[in-house]
Order: sequence, then structure tokens, then C-alpha cells
Amino acid sequence: MPHLDAAYNLARWIVGRDQDAQDIVQEAYLRALKGLAGFRGSNARPWLMTIVRNTAYTWLKKHPHLSDTIPFDEAIHVVPIEDQLSESSHEERKRLLHEALNRLPVEFRDVLVLHAIEGWSYKRMASALNVPVGTIMSRLNRARRRLLNELAATRDPEMQNEL
Repeated sequence: MPHLDAAYNLARWIVGRDQDAQDIVQEAYLRALKGLAGFRGSNARPWLMTIVRNTAYTWLKKHPHLSDTIPFDEAIHVVPIEDQLSESSHEERKRLLHEALNRLPVEFRDVLVLHAIEGWSYKRMASALNVPVGTIMSRLNRARRRLLNELAATRDPEMQNEL
């Protein structure tokens, strides 16, 4: 149970939907329980995350019509060295991101920073902010959309693609 948030986050990022991620985590925990006798080692987290990842990819294969994923193609997705950002361009984009974050309401800014920068789990944020986990999840979703809108106002499509 100590890795439940990490398992959910991984599943959520792979499949893109909350309910599907919850189902995947439940299935992965069942698989882990069945295979517990075969576990060797002292750190269960990587073992469990592998099970979650494999379960998520199995789920995607069974539900291709629900998948929003794009297969990785090195020719398309790798940025050539000559196209990488210069130092000044990186600083400008960083400044634009900070400005966009500052234009967000505090409750959105808090969850974005705590989750994306500090790496806090939904459960930890819910406890610290004294709100339910579901509220954290929906607030984070709305915050991301709002940040994208703020970045769109700056007309920096490169930065929007990174979110």
C-alpha cells in the first residue's frame, strides 16, 4: 500500500484516464499479490511499478479504441542536437512559464507546484491542503488546462507541447 499513489500516477500517465488507471492499479495489485511468493529483493517499489506498467500496456492492447497514446518513433520524437534551445531561449521560456504560473489562482498554482515540481502525491497534497484526494485530482487537471491557456496567450507553442 505505500506505493499506491505512485502506482496510480504511473497508470494514469500511461492510459490517460482516472477510472481506467484505478482499474489497472487494482488489477496490478492482484497480480502482485499472486506473484508475491516469487518476489526476491528488498525493494518492492520497482517490482510493483513494473507490474503496473505491464498491466497498463496490456490494458491498452485490449482497448485500442480508447487509447490516446502515440507510439514512440525516434525519427519524429527526438530533437536533433542543432535544434535544441539556446541558453537565452531557455531563459525566456522559463520566464514565460513563471509569468503564466503567477497569473493562475493560488489554489491552482499550489497543486501544480507541489505535484510537478516538488513531486508530492495526491494523498500528501490532500492532507496538507485539507481537501479530499478527488478535489486535488480535479484541481490539478483544471490547473494544467488553465496553464495551457495562459501559455497560449504568450503564443509559445513549444512550451505548450511540453505540458
